[in-house]
Amino acid sequence: MMTTEMANTVQVPARAAGKSSSMALLVLIAGWLVPGAGHFMLGKWVRGLLLFVTLVLMFSLGVALQGKIYSPNTGNLLDILNFAGDLGTGLLYVVAKIFDLGAAAVVTVSADYGTKFIVVAGLLNVIAAVDAHSLATGRKAS
Repeated sequence: MMTTEMANTVQVPARAAGKSSSMALLVLIAGWLVPGAGHFMLGKWVRGLLLFVTLVLMFSLGVALQGKIYSPNTGNLLDILNFAGDLGTGLLYVVAKIFDLGAAAVVTVSADYGTKFIVVAGLLNVIAAVDAHSLATGRKAS
């Protein structure tokens, strides 16, 4: 009898606290395209600004160190994974490709560090976009 009463009193949090699924998807895509934009859309100004400044600075430092920006045309597994990380920076990747930024090949140690800065900026941006999506759906409290 005790287990039946306990089962009846357990409440599941309602999804009504979160935004609609289309808004959550828009937050996810905006957060991926522009670092911090998903958090800006949710009114998390400080978090969005910190993400924007940090990720743009990491990407810019990587480019300044002559890091390589990967393209999807190689068959090497590590190049494909690095391309996925680079693509995580969203519009920063597109701008870098349009203006032909980034080295074609890594020739110095600092360029290797620059490449890692660019890839990690992309991976962190994906994590930030998913965080904004979780906030928008109500799965995560602010």
